[in-house]
Amino acid sequence: MYYLISVLIIIASFLLVLIVLVQNSKGGGLASGFSSSNQVMGVRKTADFLEKATWTLAVSLLVLTVLATAFIPKGEVDETRSIIEDQIEQAIDPNAIPNLPVSTPTDNSDEEE
Repeated sequence: MYYLISVLIIIASFLLVLIVLVQNSKGGGLASGFSSSNQVMGVRKTADFLEKATWTLAVSLLVLTVLATAFIPKGEVDETRSIIEDQIEQAIDPNAIPNLPVSTPTDNSDEEE
């Protein structure tokens, strides 16, 4: 389900970009090509359609992203730790006093006599 929603998000994003690029910020764009009032989709209806399509795609994109967060696959949590955490735990404390092997000197004076 997550992958289906992800594909729908990509399609809606692509369509939204195309719709926005077709529009002209000053009221022109695709609507400016229709100068005759005899046509079925005149200037006013084209601008209304593009605006409604933009809002519809924007709202659908918002709803799809919220749905995608609900359907994120939640696999088993991997309990592995990072390499850095392992190195920190295995690090030697630089302030610790080293345990050096201590040997007692043997008294060889008794053996020489």
